[in-house]
Order: sequence, then C-alpha cells, then structure tokens
Amino acid sequence: MTEDSCQCAITTPPCHRRMMRTPTIRTCLKVGIFFCIAFLLFLANLESCTTSVNGGDITKVALRRQTQEVHTQTNSADLQQQEDCMASLSEQEERHSAEVTALRSQINSLKLELQKHTEKVEQLEEPNRSKDGKFQEADQSDLVNFIQQQMAKIDVRRTVHDEYEVVPFMSLTSKLVYAVQTDLSRKPAERPKGDKKEDLVEAVYFAIDVLKAQSSAKELSIEHFVDGIFKNDRTIGTYYDFIFKDPNHNYYHKIELLRPFSPLQKLRTHVVETSRVLVNIIIPLSGRIDKFRTFIERFQSVCLDNQIRVFLTVVYFGEEGLDEIKNLLKYLEDTYSFHEYRVVSLLESFSRGRGLQEGVYSWDGPDVLMFFCDVDVAFNKEFIEHCRYHTVPGRTVYYPIVFSLYNPNIVYSSMENTPPENNQFHVHRDTGFWRDFGFGMTCQYRSDFLSIKGFDLDIHGWGGEDLHLYRKYLQSDLNVVRVTDPGIFHSYHPKECNTDLTPEQYRMCIGSKAMTEASHSQLGMLAFKDTINMTLFKMGQPPRPGNEGHRKR
Repeated sequence: MTEDSCQCAITTPPCHRRMMRTPTIRTCLKVGIFFCIAFLLFLANLESCTTSVNGGDITKVALRRQTQEVHTQTNSADLQQQEDCMASLSEQEERHSAEVTALRSQINSLKLELQKHTEKVEQLEEPNRSKDGKFQEADQSDLVNFIQQQMAKIDVRRTVHDEYEVVPFMSLTSKLVYAVQTDLSRKPAERPKGDKKEDLVEAVYFAIDVLKAQSSAKELSIEHFVDGIFKNDRTIGTYYDFIFKDPNHNYYHKIELLRPFSPLQKLRTHVVETSRVLVNIIIPLSGRIDKFRTFIERFQSVCLDNQIRVFLTVVYFGEEGLDEIKNLLKYLEDTYSFHEYRVVSLLESFSRGRGLQEGVYSWDGPDVLMFFCDVDVAFNKEFIEHCRYHTVPGRTVYYPIVFSLYNPNIVYSSMENTPPENNQFHVHRDTGFWRDFGFGMTCQYRSDFLSIKGFDLDIHGWGGEDLHLYRKYLQSDLNVVRVTDPGIFHSYHPKECNTDLTPEQYRMCIGSKAMTEASHSQLGMLAFKDTINMTLFKMGQPPRPGNEGHRKR
C-alpha cells in the first residue's frame, strides 16, 4: 500500500462523522407522532374486529337457543302424542283382552256342549276319536271328506235280500209328484207343498245353474225341465235325477244331484241322445185278439204317429188267432210302411217267461234296449223316453211302477155313460193305484238280460217269473231304478185265478184281484150300500144308482 492511500484512509473518519450527524428534536417528534397515530389506528382496527367477532358469536348463540327451544317444544309435543297413543293402545288392549277371554270362555262352553252331544251320538255311530280317545274337532277338510264319502256311497252296491228292502224312487213333473203311498189316503199324485216344494224347487234350479255353466247349455231355463226322479236314503241323503230338453238340439241333458245332509253337490252330468235308441217291445200273447187290436191302435198313435224308433216282437202261443195277429201287423206295414216287427210262433201252452225269453233270443242284431210289455198295458211317448234315459247298458235297468186302473163299472157308475178307455188314463186315487207289487213291465238291455241268465223257465202259468227276474237283478252288479211312472197304465180286466196254480201263485192272484176292483172308499160304499139306501129312504131322498160313492175332484 502507498503512502497516499494510507493518508486517504486516515482522513476518512472525519468525513463520516460529518455525514452521520445526530437527528433533530423536530424530526424525533414527527416520527413519534407518526408511530402514535399508527398505534392508535391499530388499536381501533383491533377493537372493530373484536366487536365483529363477538357480535357473530352472540347471533349464533341466539340462533342455537331458539333452535333448542323449538326442538324442546317439538319433543314435548311428540312425547305428549306418544303418551296419548300408548294410553289408547293400552285401553284397546285391555278391551280386546277382555273380549278374547269372553270368547275363549264361550268356545270352551261350546266344546263341552259338542262333546256332550258327541257322547250321545256314540250310541248310534262310531265315535270320531283319536288313538288316545280324546275328542277331535272337525275342520273344513273333515267336512269335505265326509261329503265325498256320502257321494261315493251312491255308487256302492248294497246287498238286497228281497223286494221289500228296495226303496222306490218318486217321479215328478213340473206340477206333480208321483209316489207310492201306504196310508189310507193313497194319493198317487199330489202337488208338493211346504218343505217338499222348497226342496224340489231348489234342486231343479241348482241343476239349471250347473248345466248353464257348461258351454252347451247356456240358454237352459225352467221351461226346458222335462221330468225327474228322486228318493230319500236315510243313511246318505236325497238323490235326484233330472232331465232337461236342450233348447237348440234334439237331445236331453241328464244331471244327477245329491243332497248328502249338507249343501247340494253335483254328482255327474252327461248328454243323453234318445232319438237314436231303438226300443224292442216284446209282447207274449195267447188269444185275446180284441185286446191286441186295441194295443195296436195305441201303438199307432204313440209310436208310429210320433215316428219313434221301435221294433215290435210278438211271441204268440198256439195256432188259433195267429193269422189275425199277422193281418193286424200287415195293416201297419201297408199303412205306415212299418216293417220293424217280427212274429214268433210257439206251439205250446202259454208261459210269460218262456215267451219273453224267446222274444229276446229271436233278436239277431246288435245289443238293443228291450221293453217287456203286456197286451193290457197302455203307455205314452213320455214313457218311451223314460225307458231310454233311465236304462244304461251294464249299469242300470228300469222297473217302472205301473198305475193300474180300477173297474170302470164301479169308478164311473154314477155317470150316465162310462167314458172310452183312452179317456180313463188319469192318475187319481179313485181311478186306480200304483201297482207296487207288480214287476212284469221292465226295460233292460239284451246284454244285461243274458248276463244274468234270463227267466226261470221252470215257472209256468201266472206270475212268479217276473219277480224271480227282478230279484236276480237286485243281486247282480246292476242298479235297479224302481220308480212310479205316470206314463204307463195297466188297463182293467176281470182276473180269473185258476185252481191249477200252486198255493203261492193262487194267493198272489187273489191278492191282485182284490186290489184291482176299486178304491178303499168305493169298496166301503159298496159294502154299506143297503144301509145308505135305507137311510136315504127314511130321509125322503131317492137312493143313488149303482155305486153310491162319488169321486173326489
């Protein structure tokens, strides 16, 4: 370093002292005032911020308090409502509990009563008890099972020992019921009244509703009811078999119902077309040409005039009168072009069973419906229909109960002239009776007749063979439809009982003879004829001519 530079360095501090001189008092005051003002402004700003912050907190606190108050009020209302609901539910629960207790008490009482009645029924029927012997309550399934069991009993074959165990059907039309009466009133036909009427009306309309539910019978109504049969079985209920004519077609609707001591139940339904069913009418005959001529006249009006499909088989015993029989049938052939007949000639003594059996064997066509008839029997076209739809091959045979006419000389003795026989076919207690002891008129298929081996040909003469055949059917697997039929009549004819008959046949013949003369009241009037005439004479009245009895209209 040089001397000059050292000098310069030494001389520098005096210069610096000149530049860093001490501040004046004025300057210090200005700076102090500035700092004071700045400090005051800082304090003012700090106070403003503090106030703002404190004001927001107060607002938040106020809002929080209001919210707490609202929640408190809401909670109080909810609590009050909950308390009210709990009180109401508690009250209802107590009331329901009391009702349940009362119902349980009633149920227990009813159970005790039911058990008492069940114990009484046990004396007649097997009790419905479990293995431990305790009473079992019946539920809905038990009721359904019971009804099904009752319905199944209808198709179960029962062992029948004789004709007296058979419960006959009753037949009905839209107005009358035809029943076998065993009392003295003996009303063969009557209008149903009271509960009988309600029962039948309900059953018929129930049948209509069932058939209308089927697509083929939508237009069916009470006007299409034809007729029906029914009977009461004490162990099952009431069985009905109704026939309705289809409103649009040429066939019938057949419906079977059962009232098994419970609401009506449909058993089965099926369509029965009778117009195609051929009926072979078989008549055994010996002599009695006039009666056969009358029969042919009725046959014309009923079968041929109505174009009913029938075949006539006449089994004639002997030679005398045979040509007249053939001439009468030839008249039908010429007048109506009726060729559906056959004459079977037997050169032997008359036997009804033998004649009918030969008539059956003479048929050489397929299985056919046969009607065993007598020359004294009159029938109408409705009976032919009954024969058709009540007889089913392999299932049923038809045994109508014929209405037998009384002696017209007694029945119409109070009239000036006896009406023609064709005008006497009326079902009335003073005109005839149901021949419930007769089994000669029957409809059955040939196959069923052959399956039970037909008649007992060892029986000769009057009666016995038809009853024997009837009993064979009862003991077979076939169902026998035994019913009153207002479409078939037995004409009156004097009955002679041959002394050559067996004692049993003779008693049957005499019993039949006594039943065919007149009604109970008419026979009584005949028995008291002299007493009645004497009393009328004393009273100044003329005696009544002939039979003093009069028919009740």
